[in-house]
Amino acid sequence: MRHRKREQSAATVTLTARPEVGPAASKEDLQIERNRARQIAEQHGLAQVDLRTVSPDPAAANLIDEQTARLLTAVPLSVDDQHVTVAVADPAVEADLRAVLDRPVVLRIAAPTDILSAIGNSFRALAGIDSRLKVFEARDVLRKDSTRVEVVAASDDAPVVQVVQLIITQALRDRASDVHIEPHEDRVRIRFRVDGALHDQLELPGSIGPAVVSRIKILAELNIVERRRPQDGQISMDVEGREVDIRVSTTAVVGGEKVVLRLLDKSRPLFKLEQLGMPPEMADRYSALLRSPYGMVICAGPTGSGKTTTLYGSLGEINTPERNIMTIEDPVEYTFSSINQIQINESAGITFAGGLRSILRQDPDVILVGEVRDVETARIAVQSALTGHFVLSSLHATDAATALHRLLDMGIENFLIASSVSAVVSQRLVRRICDNCRETYQPPAEELAFLDTFGGRVPVGGLVRGAGCNFCARTGFLERTGVYELMPVTDAIRELIVDRASHDEIRKTARYEGMRTLQEEAVRLVTAGVTTVAEVVRSIYVVGS
Repeated sequence: MRHRKREQSAATVTLTARPEVGPAASKEDLQIERNRARQIAEQHGLAQVDLRTVSPDPAAANLIDEQTARLLTAVPLSVDDQHVTVAVADPAVEADLRAVLDRPVVLRIAAPTDILSAIGNSFRALAGIDSRLKVFEARDVLRKDSTRVEVVAASDDAPVVQVVQLIITQALRDRASDVHIEPHEDRVRIRFRVDGALHDQLELPGSIGPAVVSRIKILAELNIVERRRPQDGQISMDVEGREVDIRVSTTAVVGGEKVVLRLLDKSRPLFKLEQLGMPPEMADRYSALLRSPYGMVICAGPTGSGKTTTLYGSLGEINTPERNIMTIEDPVEYTFSSINQIQINESAGITFAGGLRSILRQDPDVILVGEVRDVETARIAVQSALTGHFVLSSLHATDAATALHRLLDMGIENFLIASSVSAVVSQRLVRRICDNCRETYQPPAEELAFLDTFGGRVPVGGLVRGAGCNFCARTGFLERTGVYELMPVTDAIRELIVDRASHDEIRKTARYEGMRTLQEEAVRLVTAGVTTVAEVVRSIYVVGS
């Protein structure tokens, strides 16, 4: 069945700025902060509090507003008839706290970053959503009264505007990459994807679902009347001092319209290859491949595996004034002042294939194709690599060897693939063990068998896992890192491509020439204490070695 063409648009809106959450400290910086907090506590004869395990009492936290808490770097922990116990970074704020709280305080010392994290957990943007929902439901009742329709119509959207704003604000605070708004019969489920895993956040009454979808469509300048056809759009926002691009996708489901928001935080830094998770020797070899004058390097993996981040890390390696670098993407996730970037806009006639043709007339040295989606784009990219250009592209495939077969399946001639592709890097993202609650344990027999299958060994003292703490939402994981599989296309592999060899033959040859598979690299991260066996099994499909 032919898919209906999706509509695309973009819009810009500004949210009310709120106090910005402090930047995340590195593991070393955080330890320095905690050591300094211990020294301050000893110097002033105060007790130190570990906010990884101690959670502020909501009744105490509500005694102070979020802006004041961040200004003083202080969070109330508990309250009784005599005093309020407050965690502070600097005892000098005691007088200010007494004035704000209007009662005696007992100070506890903690690291500033730990306090800011506790403030973020205590003052959630979604905490204020109930009042907006009550206003909406009250107006919904009035709306059903035909004699009052005119009265409520003018301000009907106000609570919905606030609800959408609060959901997006909280998603950014929680480091969510996606927001899922899912309608059911009598409720709307909101889920955030954090570090690759979906988590339930709240449920809205079913009556507000269509209004929330309409509000998001208005922001993305989509057709609010069309409720059956899938639509795509984009919103640019400023949320709590951060520039954010939001990709909007709507589709009709049984309960109504489902919306998925992909959040792209433009303030996040661009990473170097080593920071992405590549081991040093792989990063060196890959960096050398990037300096080829022509050819094609493919970054393969499923949706959400970090391909775009790797491609931009690759561009950062070769971005010099001597090179004309051009990209064509949907959407442009990172912006470079020294790189010429083209945004796909199908409604305006700018497609990957058409844009790529125009790029070739712009005297490029390096071309980044955001995604090879069809045979026309693939053919132009391959021909560009054969005519003296260096091409970087992403492709949906399970591993490095499969990426070559994907091009064959698209109808690209085998001898063209063998001549143009110089390397394929496949990747996944796995969650990192939280540094705040790491603990060692002796793995069960199943995990030992898994490690043994891929050449891993349990280090002295056992493996590492996260016990779960306040800073990782009791998951034991915080942030993610990449797992990579690098396959240079050597003469032996080129011969296999020309002969249309099987996936297994190409994979075995690549391993014989030194390629470490995704599974082997993941096991290396397990033994190094970066992630866990369970996370590897969850994130990486395990095929025979």
